[in-house]
Amino acid sequence: MDSNYDEITRAMQAYFDGFYNGDVEMLKTIFHPCCHLITASDGPLQDDDMETVYARVAGRPSGASEGYRRKDRILSIDKSGPECALVTVNIAIGPKMFTDYLNFLKIDGRWQIVSKVFTYVPLAEAHAQAAE
Repeated sequence: MDSNYDEITRAMQAYFDGFYNGDVEMLKTIFHPCCHLITASDGPLQDDDMETVYARVAGRPSGASEGYRRKDRILSIDKSGPECALVTVNIAIGPKMFTDYLNFLKIDGRWQIVSKVFTYVPLAEAHAQAAE
């Protein structure tokens, strides 16, 4: 099996742990500085640079401090070359279940997220959909 899949899976642990623990320094190990997070979940296009994202993470209680149960998983890893991959994940943050589409590039020997497009539903709705 291609070792890049294992490398991407290990890199994703920093993503999941960073968001759950509200650890900006850990998130900086997985996000490339040029990355933007893009959504239209709340209406108009929202395009946040990483400094905006890090400020938001630092300014809210973490899932760990609030006692939320972790709900994160990799849904797919689609590698299209030795340096390019799309990873689709679910991650619960607070009362929301996010579906994230993470574009990775292998830069200087390590996998980094260079863009993220996401959507979310209320966690209760995600639980209801899973039960169907």
